[in-house]
Amino acid sequence: MTTVLPGPTLPGPIDPPARLLMGPGPISAYPSVLRAMSAPLVGQYDPFMTTAMAETQELYRGVWNTTNDATLLIDGTSRAGIEAAIVSLVRPGDRVLVPVFGRFGHLLAEIAERAMAEVHTIETAWGQVFTPAAVEQAIVRVRPTLLALVQGDTSTTMNQPLDEIGEICARHGVLFYTDATASLGGNPFEADAWGVDAASAGLQKCLGGPSGSAPLTLSPRAVEVVTSRKKVEAGIREDGDPDAADFVRSNYFDLGMILDYWGPRRLNHHTEATSMLYAARECARVLLAEGREAVIERHRLAGAAMLAGVQGLGLQVFGDVAHKMHNVVAVEIPAGVAGDAARQAMLDDFGIEIGTSFGPLHGRVWRIGTMGYNARRDTVLTTLAALEQVLRRFGASVPVSGGVEAAADVYAGAA
Repeated sequence: MTTVLPGPTLPGPIDPPARLLMGPGPISAYPSVLRAMSAPLVGQYDPFMTTAMAETQELYRGVWNTTNDATLLIDGTSRAGIEAAIVSLVRPGDRVLVPVFGRFGHLLAEIAERAMAEVHTIETAWGQVFTPAAVEQAIVRVRPTLLALVQGDTSTTMNQPLDEIGEICARHGVLFYTDATASLGGNPFEADAWGVDAASAGLQKCLGGPSGSAPLTLSPRAVEVVTSRKKVEAGIREDGDPDAADFVRSNYFDLGMILDYWGPRRLNHHTEATSMLYAARECARVLLAEGREAVIERHRLAGAAMLAGVQGLGLQVFGDVAHKMHNVVAVEIPAGVAGDAARQAMLDDFGIEIGTSFGPLHGRVWRIGTMGYNARRDTVLTTLAALEQVLRRFGASVPVSGGVEAAADVYAGAA
């Protein structure tokens, strides 16, 4: 006799609640990005697909402000872009220098260590950044092959100045990689002018898309390193293909083969994530259609308004405000206020998400973002109005309309 087991109870169609994502990321995507993701799929070598890939490359040259031919997407979250850059540029035993000023500097160091590099770090207090002189002093002492440096670290909200770092690296024969996940699109970034050899980012912050695709750009100097380590996998190798002895120890993140996939050869390394390609293309198209500098200014203005607003509520801002990213602010949680419970009240009662932080800042600060589609006057004012009500309910004494009025004054002054 056959026993028939009861089938699983099927969930209904996906139906997420309405949320205003005002944390450190992910954020609410541009509506046109979500529409782009619903476009029909095509084959990976369909002329429409390869044209869309080429268009995306050109769009991101505009976003990074570079002429680098090697500008493309890594299929995966922003961490996939970081890992692809580091494992492809770093040989086992290479020295890598990582200046750490927050959680994500520690991440770069860990990925470099997993790539079997000899990792050296320098650290500064969370909430501060490094001077060019401090970076150069460490380069002279360590003599690294690669400097890996976060631009905007959302764990602390700090924006590390990069404009002098590339020249320092070039002068000492060091490759310069930067993680611009949290900063690209909302803060100045000049890949060529700053002498950046490799940079990667994600869509879920200032670019206004979902997590899942990692824009990446490589200078010709970085491409030389990648090419010198090139090894094409056996199943697709052709006569004359290189077979380097110290090949990249990851297949998926091997930039040598990925460059061939995005280039004229169209090497079948993987199947491109079509819907994410559409999303990434639209993120860049929206940014460039509005104007790169205009988008950065919109982020600056929204960030300035939110900064004034939280100060207008009497909240203490964490870190060196002079080096704060445009797109996120960290505020000290007032004494006596249950930080996680207050964040939950923001979500439950107003549908607004703000974030806490990591490590030594977990439970000490809230991080409030103004980025991408949400770098707007209405989202800033709505968040501040909701935060005022929640703070008052949790026992904090805050000025009536202090946050909204201070932020509105910033916008009025910019009109």
